[in-house]
Amino acid sequence: MKLATFDTPTGERRCGVVRDGGVSVLDVPDLRTLYERGDVLAQAAAASGEELALADVTLRAPIEPKKFFHTAGNFREHEEESKQVDWSHKIAPWIFFFQNVDAIIGPDEPVVYPEHLTSELDYELELTVVIAKSGRDFGPEEAPDYIGGYTIFNDITARDIQRREMESGVFSFCKAIHTFCPLGPWIVLPDEVPDAHNLAMELRVNGEPFQRSHSSHMAVTIPEIIAHYSPMGYSAGDVLSTGTVSGVAGFREDAGDYYLKPGDVIEAEIERIGVLRNPVISRQEARAVPAPAVA
Repeated sequence: MKLATFDTPTGERRCGVVRDGGVSVLDVPDLRTLYERGDVLAQAAAASGEELALADVTLRAPIEPKKFFHTAGNFREHEEESKQVDWSHKIAPWIFFFQNVDAIIGPDEPVVYPEHLTSELDYELELTVVIAKSGRDFGPEEAPDYIGGYTIFNDITARDIQRREMESGVFSFCKAIHTFCPLGPWIVLPDEVPDAHNLAMELRVNGEPFQRSHSSHMAVTIPEIIAHYSPMGYSAGDVLSTGTVSGVAGFREDAGDYYLKPGDVIEAEIERIGVLRNPVISRQEARAVPAPAVA
């Protein structure tokens, strides 16, 4: 089963169950509320609201989480490719910070290129978990009960800013700028993803594959990741990323040929989940005013 947030043809923001080319509107204000009420699968299965054609609605980011747990370094291959550049700190499992939830955008919404801040805009395809219920301090054996679904996250990163931040071993601003958090296109419940460690992953720019990998390449498992951060406490509807795969622009010898630029179209795809598509536009196109001078 798939859950989506969308704008109706009249501009009303709603959420619902996606099936057979349509969407059944749920009687809840948003998907976070659905998770907070519990037993999401039963609630969604009982959906009997208005039926709309999927082609007639505009998909938005599926959920606005209370917290976005941003984890990194969980794929061996990404850790290995990071050794090709002169980082001051290594990329390895158990990197963590909170993502800026105000940076979240949905399918087909533009990533705005802040050319006054960066000239090295990169992409990072990630499988992301939606947390099913509140809880804290549990082990990997309990973690599957906290998996409430999966979606796609494209971790847009300004590499030049990241290199400066890495001098302190902490990076966040480089990934948290407005529109740097594409999420979607919907949430796929665990009933449609029997094994989240058996999913093909691919990110394309203008139709050309730049990242190709598989979720089985994680150095740690999803239950281990969820349990590891559980001492901080989860709320229903929180989002937790699981790190990117190899193939990012910033770790290539010819990085300049792969960095994003205005006019590009990014497609982040994960098997059984779908495709998250976002164009890249200039700041001037987004705001109709010239960008500030380069800092």
